[in-house]
Amino acid sequence: MTLSASSFQIEVDDLGVATFTLNRPERINSLTFEVYGELRDTFRALKENHPEVRVVVLRGAGDRGFCSGGDQDDIIAELFSRDMQGLVEFTRMTGALVHAIRTTRPPVIAAIHGVCCGAGAVISSACDMRILSDDARMAFLFNRVGLCGADMGSAYLLPRIVGHGRATEILMTGEWVNAERAERIGLANRVVPRESLFEEAHALATKLAKGPAFANSMTKKMLDVEAHMDFTSAIEAEAQAQAICMQHPDFLEAHHAWKEKREPKFK
Repeated sequence: MTLSASSFQIEVDDLGVATFTLNRPERINSLTFEVYGELRDTFRALKENHPEVRVVVLRGAGDRGFCSGGDQDDIIAELFSRDMQGLVEFTRMTGALVHAIRTTRPPVIAAIHGVCCGAGAVISSACDMRILSDDARMAFLFNRVGLCGADMGSAYLLPRIVGHGRATEILMTGEWVNAERAERIGLANRVVPRESLFEEAHALATKLAKGPAFANSMTKKMLDVEAHMDFTSAIEAEAQAQAICMQHPDFLEAHHAWKEKREPKFK
């Protein structure tokens, strides 16, 4: 079944790099109920289906930014009419998107330019890697609108990326983090010139796509599950995970390629 969406753009190249483009540039790619739901369902579908997708690049259209969070007209205004049950239904739905990104099979790279705030900042934090343009700035703005900084998994994700102290400051102040600081504290994997952002993100995605997709998905899974383990359990989990990978055809292919002095052709 072809991978497709109506609320954002999807392109898949011959190497298996899927580019997801948030495409509401006039609203700085703000999120609607439809975008939330369709992104969630698409990342869930990648977990078991669409083996042709080996890596995902998530980006935003237009010049102004990656994503400005929930749309003020489509979402925020509507929330004031909801009771507690309706509000929890919404917050669970937004959290389900973040969970889908974290638990999907392929690695996800966020290519961030300009504004990245609110839900957009949390979504980018759920991605496995973040490449920022030199004009990018990020903010978890929830406290500025009277909400707690713990939203969509931000209080889980951010401390694991930048540390507890920095995460506390960022979530409690809602301050903007520019690209230079983001790289310094580990929020950005790298910072590149604006004009080369998408080229750099695609180059990294291509490098991953040419690698062992099964092993990369296992690495992603183990990074998540080992965060909850003691060291002894983690060592045992890695022993079993590596043994599984040793049974995969990619392991034998890498050996043959080394013997034949050529690049491996992974499944």
